[in-house]
Amino acid sequence: MRFYIDELEVLFPYPRIYPEQYAYMCDLKRTLDTGGHCVLEMPSGTGKTVSLLSLIVAYQMHMPEKRKLIYCSRTMSEIEKALAELKALMRYRTKELGYTEEFRGLGLTSRKNLCLHPSVKREKSGAVVDARCRSLTAGFVKEKKERGEDVDVCIYHDNLDLLDPSNLVPTGVFTLDNLLQYGENHKQCPYFSARRMMPWCNVIIYSYHYLLDPKIAERVSKELSKDCIVVFDEAHNIDNVCIESLSIDITEDSLRKATRGAGNLERKIEEMKQNDEQKLQDEYQKLVQGLADAGTARDEEAFMANPVLPDDLLKEAIPGNIRRAEHFVAFLKRFIEYLKTRMKVLHVIQETPPSFLAHLKDYTFIEKKPLRFCAERLTSLVRTLELTNIEDYQPLQEVATFATLVATYESGFLLILEPYETEQAQVANPILHFTCLDAAIAIKPVFERFASVVITSGTISPLDMYPKILDFPAVVTESYSMSLSRKSFLPLIVTRGSDQQTMSSGFQVRQDPNVVRNYGNLLYEFAKITPDGLVVFFPSYLYMEMIISMWQAMGVLDRIWQYKLLLVETPDAQETSLALETYRTACENGKGAILLCVARGKVSEGIDFDHHFGRTVLCMGAPFQYTESRILKARLEFMREKYHIKEQDFLSFDAMRHAAQCLGRVLRGKDDYGIMVLADRRFQKKRNQLPKWISATITDGQTALSTDAAVGMAKKFLRDVAQPLSNQANERPAYNEKDLQAKDSWSSKDLELHQRIMKGRRAVGGGDEGRQVPNEQSYMPTAAAARDIAMSGTNSVNGSAKSNGAGARNEYEDEYDEEVDDDALLAVETMTDVQGAIGTTL
Repeated sequence: MRFYIDELEVLFPYPRIYPEQYAYMCDLKRTLDTGGHCVLEMPSGTGKTVSLLSLIVAYQMHMPEKRKLIYCSRTMSEIEKALAELKALMRYRTKELGYTEEFRGLGLTSRKNLCLHPSVKREKSGAVVDARCRSLTAGFVKEKKERGEDVDVCIYHDNLDLLDPSNLVPTGVFTLDNLLQYGENHKQCPYFSARRMMPWCNVIIYSYHYLLDPKIAERVSKELSKDCIVVFDEAHNIDNVCIESLSIDITEDSLRKATRGAGNLERKIEEMKQNDEQKLQDEYQKLVQGLADAGTARDEEAFMANPVLPDDLLKEAIPGNIRRAEHFVAFLKRFIEYLKTRMKVLHVIQETPPSFLAHLKDYTFIEKKPLRFCAERLTSLVRTLELTNIEDYQPLQEVATFATLVATYESGFLLILEPYETEQAQVANPILHFTCLDAAIAIKPVFERFASVVITSGTISPLDMYPKILDFPAVVTESYSMSLSRKSFLPLIVTRGSDQQTMSSGFQVRQDPNVVRNYGNLLYEFAKITPDGLVVFFPSYLYMEMIISMWQAMGVLDRIWQYKLLLVETPDAQETSLALETYRTACENGKGAILLCVARGKVSEGIDFDHHFGRTVLCMGAPFQYTESRILKARLEFMREKYHIKEQDFLSFDAMRHAAQCLGRVLRGKDDYGIMVLADRRFQKKRNQLPKWISATITDGQTALSTDAAVGMAKKFLRDVAQPLSNQANERPAYNEKDLQAKDSWSSKDLELHQRIMKGRRAVGGGDEGRQVPNEQSYMPTAAAARDIAMSGTNSVNGSAKSNGAGARNEYEDEYDEEVDDDALLAVETMTDVQGAIGTTL
């Protein structure tokens, strides 16, 4: 399909387009024209990726400067899907235009996924692969080889130096498999080919961390131009990614390993003094001139990159007390010993970076400035010493990174020293959390550096929260409804069991046998009526373990096994992969299966259960965070003080975005169908915080249901959706706006009619008023209902807390106090009781 948006010709690789896809493209173009940032929420399964790529590639080809697209996603599977969509789009453009455009699109992932070296690629650990790769590809290794020394090198990497650096990979779109195959055929390294070709690419697709984690971005993304268009897809958790990229945990064990690493550095320095002291002298002279001239963290084989230092600081001379290698190592050892003494506490300590630095100076006389250069100085030293076994120095790297961060930021961070792993622990096992509280710190350079940044996902409601917590202005924020010719999904809110007992995973009632029994009956009833696959999400691993054990004692599992196979997600990645494989096999070959999962787990974030793999999803309890976590408490307090976001607003927002993410797993297209069940009384008041495309379809009759009522509605829905699907509404010619509203996809003629209608409205409205008409989505059957729902709520993230006035505090205490067990602690649970209870069907 070929059509115009204003003066821009767009080639869309399908014969029909969804109304929401066209609206999405219009808003994207408006964002790019304005040169600002946007937040867009597109329904699951409606072709968000192909819409985005079609519009931006058309924009690149139309504009003379051809701005580069940096497309960031979370997982390998999502990166692969985006590359496949881009490849199909460019194939279609070639067919339509009659010639092949000068275009290059590449994906980048870790060395572990792209390595071709026979022995290195067999390693299972990514850190080991990185270390071994560096031992074969570092510049000093090549120099030794040229001097005739007997050292191992990587032929795939060295062959790149024989090729034209601007044409290591030909034009076209290469998926990761294509890149591996091309590298194998031409005996060149796929990883470094992609890295070095980034300046010559039109589209780059890689992980969030390549832009958001400063330690990685410094090496990978530093050469990207300011006019690039940046897209963060599946960005509902982007604030957590930002925080994790600048947070560090230090334990006693890591400090012991760091001490060993510092001792090894001392020995290496003494050896070099005896064999080649001139190298140390040369390094010293370069550090006097400034780090930028030393080239310490600016090459592709660098041991580690500086996490935060700006370019102007890199031009300064290294402080004199850490210029000489032996002085720097002594400095590090003194800092490590100080950290060890701080670990010997019997109560929790919380302090800000300035407080920590003041205490450090009083006891050790260590100044702030040399700490800021620790990460860069360590990188320079490792490079000078020509170390290859860099995995041995990772704990030392963590200490150096911590030193740099704590000396750089005065606000937005907090040090929390906890002497025990859990509140009930008797044996001390201290851990120092250096936690980032402000997600905006990591992403701020991205917003400042690039002209347009797009934050998009299927589940990022409420939209106004993201510009707040990421601290950026958005020129467009829009959530799109889903146009449907028939109802393809049924959202239900179940608040009561068959015995009318309230259902909730709240702390006060979570172990109530009646509540647990009602959850079991709900699962049993839906297991009986659901064809094929059924996916269940719990708030935490510990809660899932407890409830399964109680179900076993009550005989609930025996009843469920009559209808479905039961499988469980665990914290172990290999066990979960095996469970998923078995689940899919059961859905293909038998009566189906039930997969018990955890919100915020691997399954809820990256696995799609399309078609018969997921006909029903059950959210058993609202996935609120554990509010007694000190790190969470500190972040809530920080957001209240800096961004004026109330604690209950953020907790409610966080719970509902994860619930929506779970619901979206079962609907992966308009030809798909499924039932979405939210089983907790608290969802009743939070339904307006669900994405617009879900909340607009929830009628009052689908809320506050009992188990029996929900099962009855589900049966009727499954009967209706089992009827043959007529496509007459889409095929019938459209003559007016009402005809367009009856369709869930448009042909070229339908789109032309819609554009004529919009053009007429613009003429009547005058000026640029009509430009915003597509955002209103008046052509969508559910848009009016969505507006009614939006008008009936409040502008607050937690509307109920605001409308209840004086009673809001009591509601907050009821909903959030000790809500869900801390996932950070629960990840270490072994699930032994679960496996014993259900026989570990893996």
